[in-house]
Order: sequence, then structure tokens, then C-alpha cells
Amino acid sequence: MAKLILVRHGESVWNAKGLWTGWTDVSLDDKGREVAFEAGEKLKDIHMDLAFTSTLKRAKETWDEIQKGSTEKNVPTTENKALNERDYGDYTGKNKWEVKKEVGEEMFQKIRRSWDYQLPNGESLKDVYQRAIPYFESEIMPLLKDGKNIIITAHGNSLRALIKYLENISDEDIPHLEIAVGEIYVYEIEKDGNIASKEIRNKNENKV
Repeated sequence: MAKLILVRHGESVWNAKGLWTGWTDVSLDDKGREVAFEAGEKLKDIHMDLAFTSTLKRAKETWDEIQKGSTEKNVPTTENKALNERDYGDYTGKNKWEVKKEVGEEMFQKIRRSWDYQLPNGESLKDVYQRAIPYFESEIMPLLKDGKNIIITAHGNSLRALIKYLENISDEDIPHLEIAVGEIYVYEIEKDGNIASKEIRNKNENKV
């Protein structure tokens, strides 16, 4: 049975400031690198055959640190923008907590977590799903069915889209799913593509 490992990147310099980052290509901060290294240490028991990341630095740097922590080396790695974070459009670079004060809790949650709220000049989670899932189905699922262990380092929303697909989470329930920085989801995938088991490692309360 193959393993699918999903890891949200460590804390970035914009995460630390509470800013919506989206497609802005910022790096991890020191804390983010430490969390990513720790994630690698918690994955030492799993051999990784192949890796996939987004094209953004914070996801790629997380994978670099995971390899150091896990002692994995020379893992074939593919980058693809289908795994990039949600485009926050006009909200990019804004402080989310200041926006929350301005718009109120209900609208804030709609902006941040809802399934199909279209951000001005940006994306909804549904949009992310519509680019991430076809890529996953065509490029990654066949490898899992072939027994390969796969790690994906990506972002809160691209991973929420993948988990929605994998666990068949409803549109109504997906707003309740949050993934902390550095958090790890480990799935065992059967040859037919179904999930045999799920485990969450490196749990973190920092759900920025």
C-alpha cells in the first residue's frame, strides 16, 4: 500500500505578520524552517519515492528542510503551479486581523474559509480545487496506485482542496477544515485509490 504525505509549508515571513500571502513569493522565517525540519524528523519512518511541490518558495523551502530532517536524499521532485496557494486578489498583502475588524466575523470566515466565495480579482477555494484536482488525478494518483510513496508540500488552500477530494468532504463542511503550518497528513492509499487509513502528525496550533 502506498503512502501519500501532505505537508503545509512552515511559517513564512508574511504568516508571521498576519498578511494574506497568496501568490506573493515570500520565504520561510527561522521558525518556519525549524517547524519544517521537525516535520522531516517525524517522517523518518517513511521512505519517500517522489515529491511534488508548488512553484512558490515557501513550499520548496519546506521540502528542503523536510529532507534534512528526514535524511532523505535525491528524491525526484516536481514543481507545478496547480499546487500553488489560492490567489487572494485584492486582499493580498492585507492584514487578515485588521480585515476581520472591518468586515465582522461572518464575512471574515466567508472570505477566508468558504467554498465558493469569489475574492475580487482572486480565487475561491472552488477555483483552487478545479486546478489542483485534475493535476492530482492525472499526475499523482497513478503513481500512488502503482505503490509509490508520495510527499506533497504545498499550502493551506491547495491542501484543503486535496483533502476535500480525498475524504469527500461536502461544500458545507469544508469551511471547518484548517491545516496548521508544518502539519502533516499521512494517508495509506489502496491500489484502487481509496483511503485505507489517515494519521495527522506534527500537530500545530498556529493556524495562520
